[in-house]
Amino acid sequence: MTEDHTNGEPTTPRGSRTGPESQRLQGHWLLAMLGKRVLRPGGIALTRRMLAAARPSSTDRIVEFGPGVGRTAQILLEVEPTSYAGVDPNPEGRVQVEAVLAGHPQARYVVADAATTGLPDAEADLVVGEAMLTMQPPEGKAAIIAEAARILAPGGRYAIHELAFRSDRDPAELEEARRRISRTIKVGARPLTRQQWSELLAGAGLEVVWTATSPMRLLEPSRLVRDEGLLGALRFARNVRRTAGAAGRVRQMRQVFRAQRRTLTAVAIVARKPGTQASGSASDPDAAA
Repeated sequence: MTEDHTNGEPTTPRGSRTGPESQRLQGHWLLAMLGKRVLRPGGIALTRRMLAAARPSSTDRIVEFGPGVGRTAQILLEVEPTSYAGVDPNPEGRVQVEAVLAGHPQARYVVADAATTGLPDAEADLVVGEAMLTMQPPEGKAAIIAEAARILAPGGRYAIHELAFRSDRDPAELEEARRRISRTIKVGARPLTRQQWSELLAGAGLEVVWTATSPMRLLEPSRLVRDEGLLGALRFARNVRRTAGAAGRVRQMRQVFRAQRRTLTAVAIVARKPGTQASGSASDPDAAA
């Protein structure tokens, strides 16, 4: 997955500045380094709702774009799918993902960009991507969604979980929020409204069959406990205290996310590729939100 850092966002390559590593890392990889496994804006609860709507099954061939540190892969592999491929060009997180894949001979790690996976046409029954389209410019978003549509078999599903802007806010307010978030997490953030996300999927020939939203409270203590468990949240807090520069970065990210509660939300969408219904195809178990 390539990342763009233009329009006023950081342009310095990772690792090229002096000072603690915690001051240089992009926000999501800093959190992963500190032990956070759930790196999704709507938390593990929204991920589980999305997967319930997408209905992964043992007959599915599953592809996950940007598996991060493997938390969603762990859930997907619980159904023992026919195959699983985690696609990511970045070295960060690979060790954790491969540990999750160990013991699942049908699972593999593919070093490739989500926009050009190299996978065959109609290779997947379910494609999952979380917290990765948000970081892409418009052309990057379109390219990744088009690639998902290409590798899906007819009737296959594409499930996404991304950061979204509320549609009832002023565009100037949203642009300022985007810039503040991008500066804080050190990577370009380009959320869309729920309607705009749905339109992007429809533009690639996919039919939206389910949507839901959730508050974006990634670093709130209550969310940390729900996502990581009590022991995991305590380990994360301990690592924040012990890692040089980490407390300030985490505090800054939390403050910015809190300040943008009026503009930000998390959205999950399941879309279907037209054609013969695939096994395990998504329905709407709790009604589109």
